[in-house]
Amino acid sequence: MATRLQKYLSEAGVASRRASEQIILAGRVSVNGQIVRVLGTKVQPGKDEVAVDGQPVKPRRKVYVALHKPVGYLCSSSDPEKRRTIHQLLPKEWENLRSVGRLDLESEGLLFLTNDGDFSLKLTHPRYGLRKRYLVSALGRFEPATAARFLAGIEDAGEILKVVRARILSANNSRSVVELELAEGKNREIRRLFAAVNLRIERLQRISVGPIKLGELPVGKWRILTETEIKSLLPKI
Repeated sequence: MATRLQKYLSEAGVASRRASEQIILAGRVSVNGQIVRVLGTKVQPGKDEVAVDGQPVKPRRKVYVALHKPVGYLCSSSDPEKRRTIHQLLPKEWENLRSVGRLDLESEGLLFLTNDGDFSLKLTHPRYGLRKRYLVSALGRFEPATAARFLAGIEDAGEILKVVRARILSANNSRSVVELELAEGKNREIRRLFAAVNLRIERLQRISVGPIKLGELPVGKWRILTETEIKSLLPKI
């Protein structure tokens, strides 16, 4: 599939997409031996020969990783406060991977990382509505009426927060366990929903993204997504 030259350079690790545009405009990029200065020029990865300053540029291998994020780890590559990050759980050579969406510091569960920007976009953009399931343990009783409110939507800070499915697994006066399914992940949406009904979350775990389940993947461990799993995500979005 043809791709824009600046995108090709960015994904190959030459520079950011914007910086790659400047490199092209400066006449430093050639395609099949010819200098190209036109932004938007398309190339066929693996077929066309692309070079910067005479040095060949090869497409970088796409990597798709599933991680069981632990509590207490940030979804970023570094942190000025020196807190732990998910990249400390991955091999050094994967420092260029970025998380597909986020789980907050105190949340855990299934998280994807990749260097494929298009894949990441299709899994996170609201218009695709990729569903995610969460297991929530909260202090206090979660009533069926609360589930109905979550399904109908609750307004908070000018946004409508809602779930597409809510199933009460257990509930008593001291503690409840609920399985929720979301089609759109607004910032800290589940925590905001529970705060709106005065219930305090004790544990929040993402247990699936689309058809991919967390399963038996141990906390803090990762695995490579299979080609079949990657394809199973994309046709549904």
